[in-house]
Amino acid sequence: MSGQIAIVGAGPSGCYLAQALLKLAPDLKVDLIDALPVPFGLTRYGVAADHQGTKAVTRQFARTFERQGARFFGNVRVGRDLSLAQISSAYDATVLAAGLSSDRPLDIPGGDLPQVYGSARLTRALNEHPDAVTLPDLGAHPVILGNGNVAVDLLRILCKTPAEFDGSDLGPGPTAWLGANNIETITIVGRSPAAKAKFDPVMVRELRKLENIHVTMDEPESSSAPEAQKKLQALHDLNGHGTGSIRVNFRFGLQPLVVEGESSVTGLRVAGVESEEIIGATSLITAIGFMSDGDLNRDTLITKAAPQQGGKLDERLYSAGWFRHGPRGTIPQSRADAQDTAALILSELTIDPARMGATIFAELPDCTDYLGWQQIDRVEQGQSLPGRCRQKITSTKKLINVAKQRGQNL
Repeated sequence: MSGQIAIVGAGPSGCYLAQALLKLAPDLKVDLIDALPVPFGLTRYGVAADHQGTKAVTRQFARTFERQGARFFGNVRVGRDLSLAQISSAYDATVLAAGLSSDRPLDIPGGDLPQVYGSARLTRALNEHPDAVTLPDLGAHPVILGNGNVAVDLLRILCKTPAEFDGSDLGPGPTAWLGANNIETITIVGRSPAAKAKFDPVMVRELRKLENIHVTMDEPESSSAPEAQKKLQALHDLNGHGTGSIRVNFRFGLQPLVVEGESSVTGLRVAGVESEEIIGATSLITAIGFMSDGDLNRDTLITKAAPQQGGKLDERLYSAGWFRHGPRGTIPQSRADAQDTAALILSELTIDPARMGATIFAELPDCTDYLGWQQIDRVEQGQSLPGRCRQKITSTKKLINVAKQRGQNL
C-alpha cells in the first residue's frame, strides 16, 4: 500500500504511530512534523533528566526513521509556517499528536500569585527546552500540590545532591540552580487519600535512594484493594526514611482553598476532614494536570468529534496521544493506542496521487530533518561534561545552525 500520512508532533505518541503505520504498510510515506528543530518531544523535554532508562525509548524511535523510512520535518509550526489546511490538503491523512504543553491553572484565590509555578513550566526549564523561562527562586519552603508521578518527579529532582545526577543529562544551568537552592522543607499535598493517589509505587520507592532527605507523613489508612495496598506499602516503607537536611512531608486528603499572601506566596490554606489549616510556603508548584496551549484548535476539534470514532476528528483528520484523550497514560501505553489508531487510519485511507506531500516544506528555509537531528545528537553527546551523558543545545537558533552542518565533523 502506498499513500502519504502526516503526523503533527514527533513525541512518543507520534513516533509510536509512525512505527505502527509502517509496520502494517511499509510502502507508506510517513512524515513527522514538529514545531521544535529536534524530534522526541516529551521524551527529551518532559522526562526527568535522571530517568535515562525512560529516555532510552528514543533508540526505538530512531529505528522508525533509520530503518522504517519515516521522515522528520522540524522547526515547522502549524499556524506560523503552514496552516493545518495546507498540511491536510497535501496528505492522504493527517494526525494531530502534538500533546498538551500548558499547565492546568489553579483556580482558587491567589492561584495567580507570582510564586505559583506550573510543573510543565519547571520541567521544561529543567530540561532546557528552547522556549523555557528562567528557573525561579523557590525559597526555603516550597509546597508541591499534586500526588501523581509528575509531582514525585519534581520532588525527587529538588532533593537530589549533585553526585546523584551522575549519568543524567541535567545541564550546567539547572545543575547550578539546584545547587544554589536553600530548601529546608518540601510539603507534597494531595487532594485524594493516600490509597487513591495517582503516583506509581515505583516512583515512591525510588525516593528511598536519596541521601539528603528526612521523610515524615501521617500513617496512611488501610485498604483491601490490591493496587491501593501497593501504594500504601510504598508510603509505609518510605515513612521516616533518612536523616538528611531536607524535610519532606507527605499530606493527603486536603482540598486547597486559598493561596495565602498579598504580593508573594506565604502559604496554602487547605481543608481536611475536620478543619482548615495553613501550610506555610515560600512558593507553590502545581502538578495538577496539563491542557492545550490553544494551538491547533484542539478543544473545538475534540468537541465536534464523535466519541465513538476512536481518535477521528474529521474526514482524513485524526488525533493521537494526549492530544486525543487528555493528560493520562504513560509513554509505553501510547504504543497500544498507536496500534489501534494506525489500524483505523489504514482502514479508511484513500490515496490521491496528486497530493503534494512533503514538497510543501521545500520553501521553508529553516526546516530541519533527521540527518540534522543526528548532527545535533553527535554534538550534544560530544560536548557533554563529566558525569553527564549529553549537554543540550538550548536555543532554537543554535539547534538550527548545527542541524544545517549535517554530515560535517565539528
